[in-house]
Amino acid sequence: MTVHASDRSEGLAAYMAVTAAYWAFMLTDGALRMLVLLHFHSLGFSPVQLAYLFLLYEFAGIVTNLSAGWIAARFGLTSTLYAGLALQVGALLALAQLDPGWGLSASVIFVMAVQGVSGVAKDLSKMSAKSAVKLLAPSGQGGLFKWVALLTGSKNAIKGLGFLAGAAMLAVFGFVPAVLGMAALLGAVLLAVSLRMPSGLPAGNKGAKFTEVFSTDRNVNWLSAARVFLFGARDVWFVVGIPVYFYAVLSDGSEAGNRLAFFTIGSFMAVWTILYGAVQAYAPKALRAATRPASEVVGAARHWALSLTVVPAGLAALVWWAGAPAPWLTATIIVGLLVFGALFAVNSALHSYLILAFSKGARVTMDVGFYYMANATGRLLGTLLSGLSYQVGGLPLCLATASIMVAISAVAAARLRAV
Repeated sequence: MTVHASDRSEGLAAYMAVTAAYWAFMLTDGALRMLVLLHFHSLGFSPVQLAYLFLLYEFAGIVTNLSAGWIAARFGLTSTLYAGLALQVGALLALAQLDPGWGLSASVIFVMAVQGVSGVAKDLSKMSAKSAVKLLAPSGQGGLFKWVALLTGSKNAIKGLGFLAGAAMLAVFGFVPAVLGMAALLGAVLLAVSLRMPSGLPAGNKGAKFTEVFSTDRNVNWLSAARVFLFGARDVWFVVGIPVYFYAVLSDGSEAGNRLAFFTIGSFMAVWTILYGAVQAYAPKALRAATRPASEVVGAARHWALSLTVVPAGLAALVWWAGAPAPWLTATIIVGLLVFGALFAVNSALHSYLILAFSKGARVTMDVGFYYMANATGRLLGTLLSGLSYQVGGLPLCLATASIMVAISAVAAARLRAV
């Protein structure tokens, strides 16, 4: 699956098309998450029930990433991209059919199933874009890290805008019109990409075996373990804990109060994610990746994880000590979580670079798929613990759990070795 120099210009054009489609997808993905979370919380769903809505989405990511690398290796990256976009359009159209008259159990099961389809769609699209980087990036440590950071950072900035767009559309247009509008937008992108996709990406290898998706590389396996707990540490407060906490603080239960809470929560999630993306894009310069030995970049993964551990631990202690919400406490939480986002972004950028640096060109899609399977496992674990932790111990327990999970990630990262 190696791309030769003579094919570089066509490959770059293909990569840009894949990236543009990925941006469009992530805009709808971020918006959909906020629509589902805020809409169903306003209907009275508990924190655990809200977490259930996203569990199949994350579980689908585990299965999809494990198989998507093999699918791409066998049938080509464009096939996984088109499949991801098409499935997301279908999921959005299905979600618009939700009947308000259904009972609670039926609504939860239906939304879980639709979210599962959306999870498959997201990881098919993500694997296509991330694998294209390894195949098409300029040779050399600095070039690969820069391309990875730019793709990942821009993607998260777009997803952050999606959070804000989703909250705004829910407040202004309502749930169903917002979902249908996103389906129309993404359908148009799918049509444009399928008609205009240039050549340049590998077509696939029919001899690729599914058993090859499981990595035997020591570094890939330890990095994947570190990724599980890094992303679990984010989602344990990000998915349910913080949105529900802010909703309780900001809304008085009236329609106007709900609208204000939706805009405020969406704005915070958007700013946090955009900051996260901006720091990711800047990470190669901050880490001096182009001039440092590979061994130092590998060692940095453990040090940055350890520095991240302190932030949620401090916030958990502060919220527990305060006892009740207060304006100063809310402001401190916001600032603390923005600091968490900046440190988390550096950790994530290091991981995203290292998986491609550790991967071999012939099996890059399978190594990337295995790694993002670990990523999805972390999100699943974090999502489940987010609802349970908030239900049992509120925001302090969510944040304390996050600190423990980052510490475990640092232990795994310490096992990495330079290549």
